[in-house]
Amino acid sequence: MHRSRIGVVLVDHPVDRFESSAAFWAQARGSTRRPDGEEPVYDSLDPLGGGVMLELQRTGAGTPPRVHLDIETDDVDAEVARLVAAGARVEQRHEAYAVMRDPGDLVFCVVPVQTGSDFDAHATTWP
Repeated sequence: MHRSRIGVVLVDHPVDRFESSAAFWAQARGSTRRPDGEEPVYDSLDPLGGGVMLELQRTGAGTPPRVHLDIETDDVDAEVARLVAAGARVEQRHEAYAVMRDPGDLVFCVVPVQTGSDFDAHATTWP
């Protein structure tokens, strides 16, 4: 058995457009924007309901602006296998996480637990 949930919503923008876009999303959300101390690529906004994090991500110049989800899990391999069986495909496999695409070709990631006690409170248990 393993557990998973949508833990993070990410708004991705190339570095050259990041500052204006991040300022917009902070104002649109009515949120305080703060650097994510662990990863300089991210800025955090106030969490959404259920402890789901809202993050702004700086991407490379070739990546188009997009919104993507991080599915956090206590077993990345098991969650990747479950989602592949449901119709997703692995685009890139990294040591600790996977970049995937849903059947409609939208990008999402499967990552280790990032939200601590919010994960415990809201995760779904899978057989």
